[in-house]
Amino acid sequence: MLTSIEDAGAAFKARFLAVIVSITVLLICVRPANGQAGSPTPDANLANPTQVVTVKRDGYTVAGLVTHLQGVKTFKHAVALFPGHPGIMKLREKEGQARFELRGNFLVRSRRHWLDAQTLVVVVDAPSDQWATFYQTFRETPRYGADVGALLKEVAQRFGVDEWTFVGTSEGSVSALHAARMNAGLKPRLILTSSLFQATRNGPGLSGVSSDAYPERTLWVHHESDLCTYTQYRDAQRFADKSRRPLVTVRGGDPGRGDPCGPFAAHGFVGIEGEAVRAMRSWVNTGVVPSDVSR
Repeated sequence: MLTSIEDAGAAFKARFLAVIVSITVLLICVRPANGQAGSPTPDANLANPTQVVTVKRDGYTVAGLVTHLQGVKTFKHAVALFPGHPGIMKLREKEGQARFELRGNFLVRSRRHWLDAQTLVVVVDAPSDQWATFYQTFRETPRYGADVGALLKEVAQRFGVDEWTFVGTSEGSVSALHAARMNAGLKPRLILTSSLFQATRNGPGLSGVSSDAYPERTLWVHHESDLCTYTQYRDAQRFADKSRRPLVTVRGGDPGRGDPCGPFAAHGFVGIEGEAVRAMRSWVNTGVVPSDVSR
C-alpha cells in the first residue's frame, strides 16, 4: 500500500513538473512577440551604411543619423528628416553602433526609401539639452535654427552635399518649417507631411504661421484618412490653399493600429510608406509635383 502511495506521489510530481516546464517554454516563446524580451525587430534601414554625426555646441550637442547607399561617395541631394513627437531620439554611438529612439516614426523607419545614387538622409535629433522637453516654442528660436544649421554644415562638409530638402512629419513639421525659415541661405525645399495644424499641450503647431513663412518650394503631403484630431486632412487642404503651395494626397495602405495620432495609423502612412516617399523624392529630383498616391 505504501509503495502504491509513493508511486502515485511520484507520478503526480512528474506531471506537475511537466506542466511547469510547458508553461515556462510558452512564456519564453510569447515574451519576444510582446517586445519584452529577445531581439528587437531588425531595422531594414541599417542594411545601408549608417553613422552618427555629432556637433559640439556651447555645453550641449546636436546630432544626426546619416544613411546612404553602399559605395556612394558624393551626393547632390541631402534630405534632413525631422521626426514627430516628441522629436527626441537620444541619438548616440555606443560600441560602434548607433543607438536611438523613435525607430517606429514614419520618417525614421522609411528613410531608406529616399536613397539613390545622389541622395543621403540625415535624421535630425533634438539638441541634447532639450531631451527633457523640446517645446515647440524652442523650435521657433534663433538658437534652434543655428543648431540645425551647424549640424547640416558638418554633414555637407563630410559628404559634399550640394542641395538640401527639409522634411517634417506631424510635430516634426514645426521643426522643419522653422529650421528651413532660419536657414534660408541653404535655399532648402520643404516637405510637410501629416502636419500639425492645431495647437497641442506642447505648443501652437502651425496654427499661427503666416503664409509668407513657407519657402517657395514647399510641398504638402497628407493621408486622406488621417484621423488625428490635430492633423485633419481638411486642414491640409485649407493650409495648402492658404499658402498657395501644392498638396499631394495619399490614399490606402494598411488598416493601421493603435492611436490615430500614432506612427502605425494612416497618420504615419502605414503600409504605403514607400510609395509616399518615392513620390516626394520624385519632386526633389525633378521639381514636378507628383500625382496623388494610392494603393
